[in-house]
Order: sequence, then C-alpha cells, then structure tokens
Amino acid sequence: MGIFLKKALYRLEYRGYDSVGFAIIDQEGRIAVRKKKGKLADVEKSLGFDSFDGLVGIAHTRWATHGEPSDKNAHPHIDCGGCVVVVHNGTIQNYQELRSYLSSKGHLIRSETDTELISHIIEEKLGEGLDPLAAVRETVKSIRGTYAFLAYICREPGKIFFAKNISPMIIGLGEGFNMVASDIPAMVSHTRRVIAIEDGELGFISHDKIYIERIDGSPVDIASRIAIIDWTLEMVDKGGYQHYMAKEINEQPIAISSTLSGLPDQVSGEILRAILNARRIYLAGAGTSYHAAMAIDHAMRNILGLNTRAFISSEYQSFLRVIGEGDLMIAISQSGETIDTLIAMRKARERGARAIAITNVVGSAIARESDYKIYMRAGPEIGVAATKTFASQVVTGMYIVKKLCEYTNTECSELYREITESPQLIRLVINRYTKEVEALARVLKGSKSMYFLGRGSTLPVSYEGALKVKEISYIHAEAYPAGESKHGPIALVEPGFPVVFTVFDDEYGEIIMNNIEEMRARGAYTIVVAPEDMEKHLGLASKAIPMPRMRTPTASAVYVVFHQMLAYNLAVIRGLDPDKPRNLAKTVTVE
Repeated sequence: MGIFLKKALYRLEYRGYDSVGFAIIDQEGRIAVRKKKGKLADVEKSLGFDSFDGLVGIAHTRWATHGEPSDKNAHPHIDCGGCVVVVHNGTIQNYQELRSYLSSKGHLIRSETDTELISHIIEEKLGEGLDPLAAVRETVKSIRGTYAFLAYICREPGKIFFAKNISPMIIGLGEGFNMVASDIPAMVSHTRRVIAIEDGELGFISHDKIYIERIDGSPVDIASRIAIIDWTLEMVDKGGYQHYMAKEINEQPIAISSTLSGLPDQVSGEILRAILNARRIYLAGAGTSYHAAMAIDHAMRNILGLNTRAFISSEYQSFLRVIGEGDLMIAISQSGETIDTLIAMRKARERGARAIAITNVVGSAIARESDYKIYMRAGPEIGVAATKTFASQVVTGMYIVKKLCEYTNTECSELYREITESPQLIRLVINRYTKEVEALARVLKGSKSMYFLGRGSTLPVSYEGALKVKEISYIHAEAYPAGESKHGPIALVEPGFPVVFTVFDDEYGEIIMNNIEEMRARGAYTIVVAPEDMEKHLGLASKAIPMPRMRTPTASAVYVVFHQMLAYNLAVIRGLDPDKPRNLAKTVTVE
C-alpha cells in the first residue's frame, strides 16, 4: 500500500508540494500516520512509504492555504480520539466560526489548518449517535467553501468516505479494488474506468462497492456515470493536456472559485480601514502582477476615487522620495518571493508606509514581512507564463473594491455580480473560442510583430496579452494606449500587420472606433475583442471576437483568456514549448 500511495502522489505533486503525508490501516485495524514538510522526493525515505502495507490507505501532497508549510500542518489530520483521519483539498470559508465552536466543545486542535476541523466535526457527529455516512453528510452541511475530502473512520474500517464541492474528485473502478483521487493521473496506471464526482455529492468506496449520494440523501445511479479514459501515462501528468499552460488556462474557473471562497475570512475590516485611511496607495508588481496591479489601480481610482498609483516593482527607487508615513503599499506577487517586489515593499515600510501582500503562497517572504496578507489560493501554477494567477489577482482586487464599496455605502452592485459570474464567463469564453483561436493562430504564425491596443480599463489586458505573446511565442508584441499609437508606433504598421484591440464598454465610444479605423486605413489585420452587443466596433475587425457584456474592470479576468489562448496556440503552432520559454523562470529571485 505504501508503494502504491507514493507512486500516486508523484503523479499529483504538481497540485501541491510543500508537505507530504499518508495514513495506512493494516489488517488488524491499526492506523499508521506519517507526514512531513517538504517535497516528496526529499522526504519519501524518512516517511518510510515502502515499509508500510495494508488494505486501506489515504495520502496527500499539500499546497498550503490555512497554516504555513510545516510538519504539524501536513495532511492527514486526526480527530481527538484517533478514529477519524482526513485529507482535503480546498478552503473552508467558515473556518474561524467552526474552530471557535469546536474549541468550545473541548476539541484539541493541533494544527493551523482548516482541514483538521473536518475530522473533529465528523467526530462530533459520531458522538451524537450518527453512523459514519450520516456523520459525513451532516459535516458537509456545516461547512462552507471549496472542498474535496477523504475520511477514514475506524467504525467502518473497510471504507473510505468522501465529499466534494468545486474542488475536483474522481473515483477509479478496479478489479477487486476501488480508489478515489483529486485527478486522473493518480489512477491511470491502475484503471481506465472512472466516475467524476459532482458538486454536492458524497459517499464511500470499499474494495468491492461504490456508493454516491446527493446532499439530500438521494442515491446516484453509478452505472450511468462510468466513463472510459484513453490516455497515456505521459499525457496524464498534465491532466490530459499537451502542456501545463493549457491545463492552467482551463483551470481558471476552479481557481477563481477557490479564490473567492477564501477571501471573506481574509479581507477584514482592519484591512479595509487601512486602505481607506491611507494618504496614498501604491500598488507594486512585476510582469503579470504589475498588469493585475494596473487593473486594481483603475478600479480603486474610478469606482472609489482613491489616490492610487500602480508601478513596476523594479522602479521602486523612483518613488522612495514620496512614500512615507500614512501611505500604504499593496505588494502583488504570485510566488510571494519576487525580489523586486519584496525590496520595494521593504523600502516602503522602512519609510513608514504599511503594506498588504496579495500572493498565492502561504508563508512566502512578502507575506511574512507585510502588515497584512491576503492569499489567493488559486492552487499551484507550474507553467512559467502566468495565467490563472493573473485572473485570481484581478478578482482578489475587485473583491477588495467591492468590500470597500460596502464599507463606504458606494453603489457597485454590477461589480459584485460580475465577480460572482466570472468563473462561468471564463468557462464560456474557453468553450466558445478553443477551435477559433487555433485557426487564428495559423493565420498569424508568420508575424514578426504585433500591437495590443486599448484605452482606460482595457490597458492592463492589452499589456498582459502582449507579454504572453512575446514570452512564449517569441513574436515581438507591444502594448500601447490606443491614442498613443499615432505618436510613433503606427509607423511600423503595413498591410497584414496584426493589431489586437480590447474593448470592455462604451468608456471611449467613438474614439476607439477611430483608432481601429486608423489601423484599417494602413492595411492592418485588426482583431477586435469586444462585447457582443458592440456591433459597430466588431464590424471594423478583420477578425471579430465577441465577448460577454461586462461593465466593470472584472472584465480583465475574463477577456484576458482570449489573449492567453492566442499566445498559447501561437507558441504551439510555431513548434515551441510554452511551459519552458527561453531565458525565463517561474519565480524571479534576483534583482
């Protein structure tokens, strides 16, 4: 069993890699739990996977959300009585409320994680006289957020219980065994027959039985849900996608849902007051994170009238003379280790400013050194070119703006609606344009240069689109405010020159239509990404890309998906590896 679990974890380590753990139950019902901080390759021998055998086992590699990476925060987690063992992917939104309740009931909570609470809730329900399945059902009713958890309960030693909401979960059907995991790679070497668990479902597996029910207790017809997968082992490492970048583009609806579920417990009144009371607000980021900072800056200025300024982290010295007491810096970094952003934040704090970190990595340097921290919890991002973390950064910023609106009684109901709908809108865009973008990439593959033009709230997406194209397809791409193009850049435009215009709404109306006409008059191949009801703008395009109508800067997280897909397909059709662009690293830790 230990060897089996170890091999499965290696295939899932892309989902998280800061700690490892397992629980194996032998034939006498004894539970062996081993867990440790670190990557699997570094800790597998000390954990002794190969020394343990049994008939039932669960294991986990962690991407930290609640609680820093450590031995005690590693999964699995156990209840007070040592009878319930749990592993979990996701974020429990009502974590603080549940922790306080369980502590008041006398439960000893040993870790900083939200996962451990699940084991104690199940223990509490068992103590009320419920059977294990009913205890899991009632536990699910008491938690809010994203989750896919597995639970071993010693009262029924031949079973593994499970429940799912948003976070992925798959059952594998074998001969004389069954298994459940967060993704197909863990099981493809053992079975090709799978069942995808849907949101709001729970149940159990044993070696010869699978039971699934909905939250209301009604059973699911298992036979109708069985699917056959036809993947090679090489394919499943990327979840069936050719590249991690493609996988991560497609993961964005799940990533944003996870981000949104974790924000209510983090964006506190103290953070909101720090923003509103600041004399000036600086937003620092590098690369993609700078473009997210631009989108958040635009929303804070134009919706709330705040005194904000986004800047590129490496240019921090240009701002040191004006940053000081009463100011606030919002430092944005996927890894939380970007050296330029870290130094910019340090220098600002040395001069008396306070700092908020927005990052994806728990316990990272920028998070540790900030006054306040907000974790996106978008999951690990392996592709060097950031995709889902940009969308999650933007949505995090829009959520903060929404909370500031509530705090100041500012009307922004459209913002709240578009934040909530963004995962579904992104999925719509992906489904609608997958084939169409492939065809467009074939048209553009021989291009030497491209422009990405926008105005106002669309500029961050234009900059991000240009960055994506240049970093993975090696086509020279530049972004400009559309009005700036005629002050020099238009000199390069000749027949067939690709120019991508991004339009969200009527912010600039006829003006941006004039900019499109200027490019058309010089023979440019115009690609217009605009709301589907802006027919005049789309009608000027060599290639029109109608998008969902959106009226707030949340559109940055949705419209950027087209730019990501275009860059990805350009790289692939040019024979390049988008996951490993030359000269680049995922995390830049040198100035």
